[in-house]
Amino acid sequence: MFTGIVTDIGTIRAIERQGDTRARIATSYDVTNVDIGASICCDGVCLTVVETGTEPQPWFDVQVSAETLGRSNLGRWRDGSRINLERSLRVGDELGGHIVSGHVDGLARLVSLRDEGDSTRMTFEVPDELARYIAPKGSVALNGTSLTVNEVDGRRFGVNIIPHTKLVTTWGDAAEGDPVNVEIDTLARYVARLREFAA
Repeated sequence: MFTGIVTDIGTIRAIERQGDTRARIATSYDVTNVDIGASICCDGVCLTVVETGTEPQPWFDVQVSAETLGRSNLGRWRDGSRINLERSLRVGDELGGHIVSGHVDGLARLVSLRDEGDSTRMTFEVPDELARYIAPKGSVALNGTSLTVNEVDGRRFGVNIIPHTKLVTTWGDAAEGDPVNVEIDTLARYVARLREFAA
């Protein structure tokens, strides 16, 4: 489990596409404390560490299945791509965002962004099957970042990205048209399911 609070920006250093895709990710994490088999949230996707190393800088390798590539934007990773990282939640850690599983529900598209003061207002569009789970003032995880929904209009919703978030995540690199990994709030999913049974 994760919180959607990004703790590092990783950089893709190698991609190997044989069967499953294998990616090497440079990080500022102390990888001597990262166990093989550990889970790290990579742009919102929970991936398993299969190898680590420290030269020429700390790195870890993950494997990405075809299922994950088909459901997320990880197929766009290239050498040099910057990605949001978060290590898994430990008992006693501060829950600063919301509960995030790292299981991407689908892709949103960034349809517009505009500056509002020092912050940036971003509008996203999601598929019909995800739109009903997005609620004003609710939480959503986008590329692994816990964000608060400001407003909803059909399949579109807006969030506000403050300067700090742009600095410590990849949101400062965002551009209109980008596909974005979406994980809906677990609570919203269960509420919607309960309403189906109550109807």
